[in-house]
Amino acid sequence: MSELSKEQQILVAMRKTLAAVVKDVTPPPGMKHPLSESTIGDVRACLSLIAAREKELADSEGRGGDRPYYADQPQSAQVVPIAGIRRTDKPGGA
Repeated sequence: MSELSKEQQILVAMRKTLAAVVKDVTPPPGMKHPLSESTIGDVRACLSLIAAREKELADSEGRGGDRPYYADQPQSAQVVPIAGIRRTDKPGGA
C-alpha cells in the first residue's frame, strides 16, 4: 500500500475531526441539538465534499471501489454443484 499524499492526509484528518466534533456535540435522544440547522447542513456538505475528493483520488490511483467488510464475512461465494460433492469417509465408522 502506498503512502498517503499530503492532500489525502489532510482529508483524512479533516473527516476524522469533523466526525469527532459531531459525536461530541450530539445530545442524548429528546434533547435539543446545540448546533443550528444551517451549521449541521454545512458540516454534512463538508463531509460530502471530503468523501467525494477522497473517492476521486482513490479512483485516480486505481484503488477505488474497496468497501469495508467484517472479518467473518465471506469475500466471495464459491458455487459447488451437488453432483460434484462426494463423501470422503466410509459410512458406518472409520
